[in-house]
Amino acid sequence: MDKLTRPAIIGIDVSRDWLDIHCLPGGQRQRMPNTEEGHAQLANLAAKLNALVCFEATGGQEWRLWSALDAAAIATRQLPPAQIKAFAASRGTRAKTDRIDAELIARFMAFRPDAGRNLPHEKIRVLRGLTSKRGQLVETRKRLLAQIKAHGKLGSADMFEAMDGEFKDLLNRQIAKLEARIEQVIATDEGLAKTADNLRSVPGIGPVASTMLIAEMPELGQITGGQAAALTGLAPIAHDSGAMRGKRAIAGGRRLLRHVMFQAALVASHHNPVLKTFADRLRNAGKPHKVVITAVARKLVTIVNALVKSGQNWSAQTL
Repeated sequence: MDKLTRPAIIGIDVSRDWLDIHCLPGGQRQRMPNTEEGHAQLANLAAKLNALVCFEATGGQEWRLWSALDAAAIATRQLPPAQIKAFAASRGTRAKTDRIDAELIARFMAFRPDAGRNLPHEKIRVLRGLTSKRGQLVETRKRLLAQIKAHGKLGSADMFEAMDGEFKDLLNRQIAKLEARIEQVIATDEGLAKTADNLRSVPGIGPVASTMLIAEMPELGQITGGQAAALTGLAPIAHDSGAMRGKRAIAGGRRLLRHVMFQAALVASHHNPVLKTFADRLRNAGKPHKVVITAVARKLVTIVNALVKSGQNWSAQTL
C-alpha cells in the first residue's frame, strides 16, 4: 500500500458532466455529478475522511469544483497531466478509462505528496480565464488570416473579402475588449500592478508576456530561478547513461506560458542589451537558433523571477 501523508487521498477524473472518484487507502470508487450538488457531496466526503482532493488540470473544467472545495476548506491540489501520464507509463498502465484515471491521480498524489499547486486567489483565476480566452481568439484570428492568404492564391479572395473582413474586425474588437479587461483587473490590485510594473520594465516583456507570467505562474518571486525555469518547461533535462552523455532537451512545464516566453525571447535577443549579448555569444559559438532562443527564454524567466522577488525594476547594471 502507498505510504500516505494524510489519512486519505481522493483522486478525481473531472469531465464536463461527471466526477469519477477513487479514494485511498481503501480503494472506494464513486461517481458524482459535476454540479453544485455533486461538489457539496464531494466536500462532505472529503471532510469526513480528512482527505486531500486532487485532480488534473483540464483546461478549466475543474475550476468550479476547485472553488467550491476551497470555499468548504477542503485541501486541494491541481496536478500536471504530463506527470500523471509519465506515472501511468512507469506503472505499465496502458488502458484509459475515467475510473483508471481517477485511481492513477490518487496514487500519483500518494507517491508525490509535494506535487501540484494550490488554488490561486480569485483575481489570478479571473486573469487566467481572460488570458485563456484571448489566446483562443488570437489563434482563431491567425487561422483566419491563413485562410485569407489561401483564398488569394486560389483567386477567390474577392468572393469572401467582405465576410472575412467583418470576421477579422469582430475578432480584433473582442481581443481589444479582453485586453482592456485584463489591464483593468491588474490595475485594481496593488500587488498585481506592482508585479506587472516589475515585469514590463524588462526589455522583451510586454503586456501579453507579463500577464501570462502573472496568471500562469503565481509562484513567481517565491521560488528559485531554477524552479521557475522548470515550471515553465525551460530547464534542460539530461539523458545520460553510464559514460554516454545524451542530448539535453526541454520538456513538460506550463505549455502556454512557455510558448509566450519563446516569443518574448525572440524580442529580447535583439532589443534587450544583456540578453542580446548573451544570444550573440551563443550564435557566434555556432548554436542553432532554437537552442539560442530557448537559452534566452530560460535566462529571461530567471531574471523576471529575481526582479519580482526583490520588487525591483529592470536595470542592466544590477544583473
